Amino acid sequence: MAHASILQPVVVLLGWTLVMMFWMMATRLPAMRKSGIDLSKLRGTKASDADLALPPAIQWKAHNYNHLMEQPTLFYAVALVLAMIGQGEGFNAILAWAYVGFRILHSIVQAVWNKVSVRFLFFVLSSAALVGLVLHAGIALFH
Repeated sequence: MAHASILQPVVVLLGWTLVMMFWMMATRLPAMRKSGIDLSKLRGTKASDADLALPPAIQWKAHNYNHLMEQPTLFYAVALVLAMIGQGEGFNAILAWAYVGFRILHSIVQAVWNKVSVRFLFFVLSSAALVGLVLHAGIALFH
């Protein structure tokens, strides 16, 4: 596969996801200790159980990390398709960068402030960029 500009925002979003994972762990593990949660004694729990035991601001990072495992999987797939068919340059690369930028802004808002109306705006804007990428991939493949 030849180099495609669209792969750069893919790698940036992958890196950002790791940043959120480390941020989540760096805040969640101390909060668990402070709350008296002993990881060695936990059996059969699910991540959402932590919402009952930990402060919301701590959980915001975990919620965002989970969000980065959801819709961005569609972004990764369409970006790879566009790169493979030689459509990963120009406007598609710009849309990919817009998607990643809006997802990072969404993460920061959710992890720090969690104002839902602002978070939702960045979700809608990133979703619009994703729709554009999927439409362009569909047009390129089926036209």
